[in-house]
Amino acid sequence: MLDSTEIWLPAANAALIVISGIFLVIGYVCIRSRRIIWHRRSMLTASVFAALFLVVYVTRFVVLGSKIYPGEGVSRAIYFTILISHTIIAIAVAPLAFVTLRRALAGRFKPHRQIARITLPMWIYTAVTGWLVYMLLYHFA
Repeated sequence: MLDSTEIWLPAANAALIVISGIFLVIGYVCIRSRRIIWHRRSMLTASVFAALFLVVYVTRFVVLGSKIYPGEGVSRAIYFTILISHTIIAIAVAPLAFVTLRRALAGRFKPHRQIARITLPMWIYTAVTGWLVYMLLYHFA
């Protein structure tokens, strides 16, 4: 039987990355409609939730360790395909997001836009696949 930490901590972690992803999309919509202040607020909010996700993720790993995917066959192959791509892209997104945010906060908007065009889709991918990994690991297996 799972203790309550094994239930709510992964769910909280998944919620944090989904909220980060939602604010990324809101920020993108805002910048496309030239609402600069709301873009900035949304992207800072996305960054805060992503940072909280990272703290909770590390805490969860330290407290609970890894959870082994219990599925077999095709579902296992799908799970590991998503997990591997998610992990590789998430590792790349962390420094990209930091540089993207730093350039924006420094007012270096041309280089900010150049890297943001790369960072945004990768970050959204990690938010979506992070939620999928959670769902596959805790709800579909």
